[in-house]
Amino acid sequence: MCPGIFAYLNYHVPHTRREIIQILFKGLQRLEYRGYDSAGIGIDGGNHKESEEKGKQICVIKNKGKIKTLQEEINKQEDVDFDAVFDMHLGIAHTRWATHGVPNIVNSHPQRSDKDNEFIVIHNGIITNYKDLRVFLESKGYAFESETDTESIAKLIKYVHDNLENENVSFATLVERVIQQLEGAFALVFKSVHFPGQAVATRRGSPLMIGVRSEHKLSTDHIPVLYRTGLSHMAVFSFDSTCVSKELKGGCLLSRTDNSTSLFPVGQEKSVEYYFASDASAVIEHTNKVIFLEDNDVAAVVDGCLSIHRVERTVADCPARGIQTLQMELQQIMKGNYSSFMQKEIFEQPESVVNTMRGRVDFENCTVILGGLKDSIKEIRRCRRLIIIACGTSYHTGVATRQILEEQTELPVLVELSSDFLDRGTPVFRDDVCFFLSQSGETADTLMALRYCKERRALTVGITNTVGSSISRETDCGVHINAGPEIGVASTKVYTSQFVSVVMFALMMSEDRISMQKRRREIIQGLQELPDLIKQVLNQDEEIQRLASSLYQQKSLLIMGRGYHYATCLEGALKIKEITFMHSEGILAGELKHGPLALVDKRMPVIMVIMRDPTYIKCQNALQQVVARQGQPIVICEKDDYETMKNAYHVIKVPHTVDCLQGILTVIPLQLLAFHLAVLRGYDVSITFIHNVLYVAA
Repeated sequence: MCPGIFAYLNYHVPHTRREIIQILFKGLQRLEYRGYDSAGIGIDGGNHKESEEKGKQICVIKNKGKIKTLQEEINKQEDVDFDAVFDMHLGIAHTRWATHGVPNIVNSHPQRSDKDNEFIVIHNGIITNYKDLRVFLESKGYAFESETDTESIAKLIKYVHDNLENENVSFATLVERVIQQLEGAFALVFKSVHFPGQAVATRRGSPLMIGVRSEHKLSTDHIPVLYRTGLSHMAVFSFDSTCVSKELKGGCLLSRTDNSTSLFPVGQEKSVEYYFASDASAVIEHTNKVIFLEDNDVAAVVDGCLSIHRVERTVADCPARGIQTLQMELQQIMKGNYSSFMQKEIFEQPESVVNTMRGRVDFENCTVILGGLKDSIKEIRRCRRLIIIACGTSYHTGVATRQILEEQTELPVLVELSSDFLDRGTPVFRDDVCFFLSQSGETADTLMALRYCKERRALTVGITNTVGSSISRETDCGVHINAGPEIGVASTKVYTSQFVSVVMFALMMSEDRISMQKRRREIIQGLQELPDLIKQVLNQDEEIQRLASSLYQQKSLLIMGRGYHYATCLEGALKIKEITFMHSEGILAGELKHGPLALVDKRMPVIMVIMRDPTYIKCQNALQQVVARQGQPIVICEKDDYETMKNAYHVIKVPHTVDCLQGILTVIPLQLLAFHLAVLRGYDVSITFIHNVLYVAA
């Protein structure tokens, strides 16, 4: 997970400083699930009630630890006038996940340009050339106080501002000059004393959206993209300390955004509010009208008008950014009666798989139509091979569905980890079809793999859970899995909805094959029964909780299976590792004799997934080998498989369904087991593993 960005700009919508701070904190709380080690905010007005020039000073308050700790720190600020009213104001807020520098106050965001806070910035991502930037800026006399890559950005924009050729250069132009020197991934929001009430945001390889709220009609629902002229004369910085002021010559001068090319409220008051966020969950309670920024967009709000700029034009550029409507409700990102989002999302799976199939599967006529693929299906059928590219849980979806894809398409199917796919420089051809699976649609390695495949002119297909994400926009066609927001750190319902989506694609591919009609009807019948079968598995939650109470003190756990259920083992092991700190390993049962069997004894917990499918006899052989080693296997099997049960130390029974869907029913007990193990071991399943370490250690 990435940390969280949230910023709020009010224009002709008066708010007290206290109200603004509350809005910022509410935004951070919505992003808390993403994990963090520290938090901070930046607001107008300085630290003193006597300050008469609101906006000419910036107050930055940061702290290590949870957001609640930061709130307590702010409440201690006795010299801050919380009742001061601002008709126009930009506040920025951030939760940090340490990548450069240890978690502490100095390394927290916002990062500042200097002790006077002339420029401050919040950042998601990693700047890969920050060391070169730092060396260059230090040679120019700029002193650094943190260990972060982000501070280089704050210092760099001050350097650009300090060396301006005149005073008419806009805030957006400064940011454009800065991002031309950055390498790596970033989402940035800038605030400055030199541009009070203005906001500039930009992104490259890290998600960022802008929510818009106004009581008045907006000037447009599509914001034209503006292109700068003159910036091409600006030399790229040299990091050998030879950079001189001439590098800043030739910049574009802008004093104000032209209203004909910007978004603004129509009316005399022109009151409007803008919400900048890295995640829709921070915006949805304020507005469902959002603009998704593209890579290298620079969005600027000046006098309540929002404009979007780019430095360079490319052939593939979309000429405008449309306002989109989020199909999400506030209650969807609330926990309800559940103790955590993970638990809630596990129990939402009967509904989420229905939502994934709704309007796509005609159970009566045994047909499947995926609207996002309909126009491309003929081209896909003519391809040489299918390549599924993903990371983590999404990769396991590919492994789980590879066999049914090969069966229904009669094409070779490769499943690749995004990072390894890129490292190898894997050959890709024009007649390949490449699938990119990602819950967020922003997974960095998967996104880079997508661009790699597009360069080689393969047909690209996105399967994501996030409308407007980079992968959904950049692929040629795709499927929105419609599982609903997944707030929990450990993916659960998205795995099963991705699983169903790929199976639906396989059925769509085989629709014209007479020899497969009986098999297709069997699978579609299984899809229809799936929600009720999932409910039956969830009804065993208390039994699985009791099992967890006998395992939570263990240090290691093995999970074995084969065929369709190898992916179940990988996914179950990942969930346990991810949130319980217990070492767990998913093992292909066919490889048991080639090393893993040496780990099996009476003290090693072993979970085995054994279903009555074509691998049943082979799995029985593996079970006998575990028992012979004095292992005490915990077996997930069908509820009437007495042959397997008699050799099991503990049994988790699941209902029977068609073999290619059985993996959905066998993974849910492992999701529940991971959840209960984490709770019993004292870990917060709502935050990432790194931050659990921090809080437990504290």
